[in-house]
Amino acid sequence: MTQVSQPKRTRILPESKLIPEDIHHHREQRDALAVRCRHIFERLRPNLIETYYNWHIAIEPETEQYIIDPTLLGITQKIREIYGITHEVKLTIFRLNETGTCGRL
Repeated sequence: MTQVSQPKRTRILPESKLIPEDIHHHREQRDALAVRCRHIFERLRPNLIETYYNWHIAIEPETEQYIIDPTLLGITQKIREIYGITHEVKLTIFRLNETGTCGRL
């Protein structure tokens, strides 16, 4: 029997240059932002859920401004128009329903 050689697997994307401490710091910032946005979302939800049920809402916690759109694609386009393309996390997206989740858990 002949042995079939397997091609060597390589990474598709370059390896991350972030050190574990930076990754941990970014996660902590993201989680803190999510908690702040969740409080604002819980306050806004009762007023918006009847009119905009199952729409997406993006909340900016510093100014408490929000953007709503019926589709995830639409809200991401609106976010890009307003905030531009950046790697800094500024908003959290929720869905105007009973749980606030955007997908399946």
